[in-house]
Amino acid sequence: MDLIKLNIKGISFSQSQAGAYALLLEEEFGDRKLPIIIGNFEAQAIALALEKDLFPPRPLTHDLFANFARHFQINIQSVNIYKLEEGIFYSNIVCVDKDSDIFELDSRTSDAIAMAVRFNAPIYVLKSVMDKAGIEINMITEEDEEEHIESILQDIEDEIKEIVDSAIPEFEGLSKYELEQKLKEALEKEHYELAARLRDELNKR
Repeated sequence: MDLIKLNIKGISFSQSQAGAYALLLEEEFGDRKLPIIIGNFEAQAIALALEKDLFPPRPLTHDLFANFARHFQINIQSVNIYKLEEGIFYSNIVCVDKDSDIFELDSRTSDAIAMAVRFNAPIYVLKSVMDKAGIEINMITEEDEEEHIESILQDIEDEIKEIVDSAIPEFEGLSKYELEQKLKEALEKEHYELAARLRDELNKR
């Protein structure tokens, strides 16, 4: 498997998509960046883990999972981003237990990275995914780089919004069962903004 190691460059707040953040990863040896749109909770979980001297008064969900894993002597070896489909990144967490048995867990990319930070585990992306979604930024000033990244992230957000909007028919014409089926489909495809709007419509009924 041809993998490229990534480092976390930063997290920025989305100006146009409520409750969304952009996680920016970069090649360890190269100029390409990989932007991923994540939710508020996952952004907080990653940001807190990156700040080694900040500790919440009570464990966050990712901290609890990390404590649980360490208690049973399970370590995270790496996180692999192995697929990009319909704007969604797919990842798995490679783990090793106390008997040195290796196993993989399917995970949302944002959750996988939040766990990788807590275990100081490397993050990799399949070369084909990087070739498809990577942004090459080279030979420009830091200020121009930030503007270029913001422009790219805006394009990604616009694309996600277009997917969400195109997936929403007139709610009034849908039965409760149809709404529930579309909610299930949105969750499976990790279109969480669409899922939230469908949920709100179901609650109204």
